[in-house]
Amino acid sequence: MALSEQTARLLGRLPPEAAHRWSVWLLRGAQALRLPLESGPHRLAPRQVLGLDFPNPIGLAAGFDKDAEAVRAAFSLGFGFVEVGSIVPQPQPGNPRPRVFRLPEDGAVINRYGFNSKGLDHAERRLDRLLRRPLPGPLGINLGANKLSEDRPADYAIGARRLAPYADYLVVNVSSPNTPGLRTLQDAAALDRLLEPVRAAMATARPLLLKVAPDLEPADIDDIAGVAQGPLLDGLIVGNTTAARPASLRSALASEAGGLSGRPLLAPSTAVLRAFRERLAPDLPIIGVGGIASGADAAAKRAAGATLVQLYTGLIYEGPALIHAAAQAFGAEAD
Repeated sequence: MALSEQTARLLGRLPPEAAHRWSVWLLRGAQALRLPLESGPHRLAPRQVLGLDFPNPIGLAAGFDKDAEAVRAAFSLGFGFVEVGSIVPQPQPGNPRPRVFRLPEDGAVINRYGFNSKGLDHAERRLDRLLRRPLPGPLGINLGANKLSEDRPADYAIGARRLAPYADYLVVNVSSPNTPGLRTLQDAAALDRLLEPVRAAMATARPLLLKVAPDLEPADIDDIAGVAQGPLLDGLIVGNTTAARPASLRSALASEAGGLSGRPLLAPSTAVLRAFRERLAPDLPIIGVGGIASGADAAAKRAAGATLVQLYTGLIYEGPALIHAAAQAFGAEAD
């Protein structure tokens, strides 16, 4: 059975972080009981990317299932691929609460979670149990660094070493605005120093992607595109939440610190995606993220050069029906 509108309304009445937590718990419970949420991934516009078979081009973005607790249930909602994390080496609670805010007037969310994670040991146990049965689509694992780490490249490298055997692809996330100093790793020289040990640490060969912010200047895009065309990366994810606050925001909570996601992110994140596609070979995969709340939004990402797309905030306001609509429109745009 599909998640009911009544359940969605009840979750919408909870404080946003509680609603997030309960959503994961409900999906995890359905997964444990093997309840059919839908028929599985929608079989719309299947494609092969990164040497992997995707039942459809719509994925669940990292940030929802931070600790790999509801992966199989997420596929049952209709996603063609699922990305978990960000996972950091040592458990950390993240930033103080409250740290998530709905902006319903804007179809947006602001979060400053700060890489709250149960850590590598917990994730490894979860993934080991999960993969005792095959998944219906690719699984991405998004890697982060601990807030107080003195050696962030080493954090990413140990995550790659331990989690590559469980992943269909790995993501190095240097784009969160909620971990101080993290975005400085998007500099070209810093990326080389970061990605080389990550590649060397991967005992199991896997596609490696870099997740970048939408808050990039043209010179930053040039630098990252240069790295992306080298031997260290197989693709990009563009982008994460934004630290910017568009003048169009109407919510009284718009001034809260953190990363903004949702509808206001569609135009700026798609512009950065287009800029990357103009600089990169047409066959280098780019996963487009940010602001997708309709099938037309997914088609706009495809038109800008996205190979695949991911959703998260749009589900809060549109529900799981968005997955099918996005897959259908993305496939039609590709045709």
